Amino acid sequence: MPQMMPLNWLSLMIFFILTFYLFNNFIYYNFFYQTKSFKTKKTILKYNWKW
Repeated sequence: MPQMMPLNWLSLMIFFILTFYLFNNFIYYNFFYQTKSFKTKKTILKYNWKW
């Protein structure tokens, strides 16, 4: 039945678009940056002025 072919293409296109959309959302929302855990070292400069 060639009349049913457009429905098949349409359903396949919708299926692949939804799969693509869900896959991209899954990747986007499950991406975590590595937390940078470095300690900043404060250097205190003490000037000992002798006049």
